[in-house]
Amino acid sequence: MSGSTRVVVVTGAGQGLGRAHALAFAAEGARVVVNDVGPAADDVAGEIRAAGGTAVASSGDVADWNYAQSLIALAVETYGRLDALVNNAGLVRDRMLVNLSEAEWDEVLRVDLKGHFAPLRHAAAYWRDRAKAGRPVAARVVNTSSGAGLMGSVGQSNYAAAKAGVAALTVVAAAELARYGITVNAIAPSARTAMTEAVFADAMRTPGEGFDAMAAENVSPLVVWLAGEESEDVTGRIFEVAGGAVSVADGWQHGEAIDAGRRWRPDELGPVIRELIRKAPAPAPVYGV
Repeated sequence: MSGSTRVVVVTGAGQGLGRAHALAFAAEGARVVVNDVGPAADDVAGEIRAAGGTAVASSGDVADWNYAQSLIALAVETYGRLDALVNNAGLVRDRMLVNLSEAEWDEVLRVDLKGHFAPLRHAAAYWRDRAKAGRPVAARVVNTSSGAGLMGSVGQSNYAAAKAGVAALTVVAAAELARYGITVNAIAPSARTAMTEAVFADAMRTPGEGFDAMAAENVSPLVVWLAGEESEDVTGRIFEVAGGAVSVADGWQHGEAIDAGRRWRPDELGPVIRELIRKAPAPAPVYGV
């Protein structure tokens, strides 16, 4: 990670991917603000300090507007500035659509999508103000989407909708914030965590040739790089990462059009739509189909 004194906020860092990210940043010399909703934030911050790193813990709900603002302020007040925000906090409430409750829908959208927006909004305001004051800004945001958000996932309509929202938020924020020296990217990781234990088959738990392809720690190097100064020319992109594989996920593209030059009649559209579908690339299959 270039810039070994960079200050990084990692949300949902008490376990799983967030913990792996926080430890990876600290190992590269970054000063880390460790967020989670419970005492696990203190545990991870203590683990970093015990290893000779620098970290402070903050326990709170990142989907709460005022807490999200205080989280960004904590980084600035403690370390004098903020260089990167890693939005990782999330949860699942998996259920088939016809059994999904309103509360399960609202909870996942609140934590997984608003919990990205609120810290991002306050961090962006801080960096914008610095840029307008003529101070140097090399800010980075790394959001966490999911293959479920990119391709869909059976039994996860709430989670998939939230993570698709994260992907859209990422590309819009990248476009709006570039003028202030801020890059915004997202990852769609595949890793074994407490949240994904029910998703990945037992066969995926077995390391091959000494390499555990599903370890959460495999995802963190990409996050650390995206949050560093070297990534200044990369923004608005979604990266899939699993094991040792990294790829760019290419989102929705404008397809070929058939233009009648007038308003279509419904009875004309059947063959037109089928021709458009015939020429278009087949969509990636929904996970779980």
